[in-house]
Amino acid sequence: MTPIMAKTEAAELINSARIRKKLAWADIAKEIDAPLVWCVAALLGQHPMSSGQAERVCELLELDAAVAESLQLQPARGLEPALLSDPTIYRFHEALSVYGPALKELIHEEFGDGIMSAINFKVDVARREDPDGDRVVVTFDGKFLDYRW
Repeated sequence: MTPIMAKTEAAELINSARIRKKLAWADIAKEIDAPLVWCVAALLGQHPMSSGQAERVCELLELDAAVAESLQLQPARGLEPALLSDPTIYRFHEALSVYGPALKELIHEEFGDGIMSAINFKVDVARREDPDGDRVVVTFDGKFLDYRW
């Protein structure tokens, strides 16, 4: 019996097929009726997909059943350490290093003792035009989870 394809290998095949077919990530998300950021994260190995979603992606990208099988696995979530030095990813770490303590204080002031869920969570990316250069707008939308003792 052959082992199930690693999610990282499936992600490489998916991205290569997407580029060669000249499809945007949004095209794939629309095809499987999934939120854009969630879809990209799933295709990069951070979420499991349903069998229907995985099969539809593989049909669209002309990939075999081994990729669909991998897409349905539970992931080991997180980043490979080498990705932490990517400039875009590093800027998110930098922003949270600088503003994280302030955001924490403001969440506690507004909601009380608790945290923002990253499980019951939505995230979106948008472009906003600005005369000084377009702006990247990232929205984190997480359910508040209060600590209950």
